Amino acid sequence: MGWTVLGVKNGWAGLLGDGRIEELSRKDVSGILHLGGTILGTSRTNPAKREDDMNQVAENLKKYEIDALVAIGGDDTLGVASKLFDRGLKVVGVPKTMDNDLSETDYCIGFDSAVQVVMEALDRLHTTASAHHRVLVVEVMGRDAGWVAVEGGLAGGADLILIPEVPTDLDKVCRHLERRRAMGKDFSIIVVSEGVQMPELGTKEGVSDVDAFGHVRLDKRGVGEVLAKQIEQGTGFESRVTVLGHLQRGGSPSVTDRVNGTRFGVNAVELVKKGMFGYMPALQGKKIVPVKLADAVGKTKTVDVELYRLAELFY
Repeated sequence: MGWTVLGVKNGWAGLLGDGRIEELSRKDVSGILHLGGTILGTSRTNPAKREDDMNQVAENLKKYEIDALVAIGGDDTLGVASKLFDRGLKVVGVPKTMDNDLSETDYCIGFDSAVQVVMEALDRLHTTASAHHRVLVVEVMGRDAGWVAVEGGLAGGADLILIPEVPTDLDKVCRHLERRRAMGKDFSIIVVSEGVQMPELGTKEGVSDVDAFGHVRLDKRGVGEVLAKQIEQGTGFESRVTVLGHLQRGGSPSVTDRVNGTRFGVNAVELVKKGMFGYMPALQGKKIVPVKLADAVGKTKTVDVELYRLAELFY
């Protein structure tokens, strides 16, 4: 199209101060399809917290003669993008979050690769769990939605899945494990979302560390470790914890992430070409359709209860 393409370094931080913006050539982006992460870098920066920061973003867009901005990210990143659009700036979005919790789209970039990591981890953990007759607790990411836990746990044959959408308590977990032992199943693998609601694990609000968007640092909560200890105390079954953490974010992206990431990118450019600002490309069924950014970030897309009940059939 003859457009000049610029890359903003380190997320919203790259549009603050003097700005960190570099021109991207075809050579710069050649051969990156197999890479995870981002060649631009990222940060937990929230310019919407301060009016001065939002003004700096607008000023830098003008300074660098940026006609349209493509924001790539999840609820936080696209929430800022939506607010910039409300201020009259020309912004489109691309849904990218391994939590897969953006509304209006069936899928977000990063989710499939993360679920693949969880599945492969469970495949490996079955070996040691069965050999040592242990309960293994596997903590995965998922602040407000348990998509990674449910789909990863279902694919990896988890014996119990605990997610934020379905509150439970320690007694129910222990009774379930004891029923399995009574049935002759002498090991169990539990997948737990970091944002799970269990009174015995403490509340998310009880964690003092928060990021720029006001979210508590759930890694500080340590639900996997606490749950494993309490299960051992409550049942007498030897228990261990595995926290997958940033392993879920790393490595080479899956086929689905590569193909849909490419589709989203092309469609984002089409939105810019058509002047459809304040929108993002979304996957609905097998089609990519434009949806409003405000609708995508307006509420969290939580796990389909039917999918969770499907997983329960195999406990």
